Amino acid sequence: MENCLSLLIPLCAGWLLDKLLGDPSWLPHPVAGFGKLISYGEHTFNHGDRRVLKGGVMSVVLIAGIFLITSVILLPATPVLSVAIASVFVFYCLAGKTLINEVRKVFHACDRSPDEGRRQVARIVGRDTVNLSAQEVRTAALETLAENMSDGVVAPLFWYMLLGVPGMMAYKMINTLDSMIGYRNERYLLFGCVAARIDDVANYIPARLTAVLMIFVSGKWELFPFVKKYGRQHLSPNSGYPEAALAGILNCRFGGSHHYFGETVDKPFIGTNPKILTNEDLRRSVRNVQYTELLAVIICVAVLCLFH
Repeated sequence: MENCLSLLIPLCAGWLLDKLLGDPSWLPHPVAGFGKLISYGEHTFNHGDRRVLKGGVMSVVLIAGIFLITSVILLPATPVLSVAIASVFVFYCLAGKTLINEVRKVFHACDRSPDEGRRQVARIVGRDTVNLSAQEVRTAALETLAENMSDGVVAPLFWYMLLGVPGMMAYKMINTLDSMIGYRNERYLLFGCVAARIDDVANYIPARLTAVLMIFVSGKWELFPFVKKYGRQHLSPNSGYPEAALAGILNCRFGGSHHYFGETVDKPFIGTNPKILTNEDLRRSVRNVQYTELLAVIICVAVLCLFH
């Protein structure tokens, strides 16, 4: 029972903190530190021969290192302090409120002008945004909402269930590595390929679980064949599943060609209805991911109670 409470209290406290605070700009965030470490390693090692090996070793060392460091930090003398620190780490690892806020800002900015929308969406997507239309800006925001429902909420909770706070923090390092060096362009193709494959493995179950939960809360059981069909057509082995779930729920179309670092990347379409996305689609999407997040937390609590 004591072991169960030591997991449940940080989970609930960290989740509530995320609901209350989101990701305030004044608060230092560990992921920013992860980014600096990755950037330093990339600039130091991403040149010359054996880039796959160098990038792979860097990725494994950073992931294992954050797992071990977190484990050591969580070993203070008093259980109360350990639970308090764990709660803060859970708070840092969950991004549900910030994700929704950022997507809302994109739609509101796009309502004011396409230029504002492009600048706002550039904060949350990796693609080049300077030439996006208003429809493409809104599409990019909702694609990100679906994908990051997995990366920013369900996957951290999944790894918390399996490996506790150290596993959750290690997952955030995996996800940050992929978002920084996991691209298929000339600069990162070799150096970041191991990081990208690790991210694929870490997100394999969470991405599909996210899609199932999104469909469950929508009540549209008929979407399972749609998600099965379009989820596997995405260039990513994982991102297509939550994106397909949201595209099916909204009856819209995601995907298509995008530009990354000046290079064109052809992506298959997810869905067939190229309808104009509106603020009502935003509201439906936000409502769905909020219920999905709540259900994911409930499942996590239930699993921890059953197995600890």
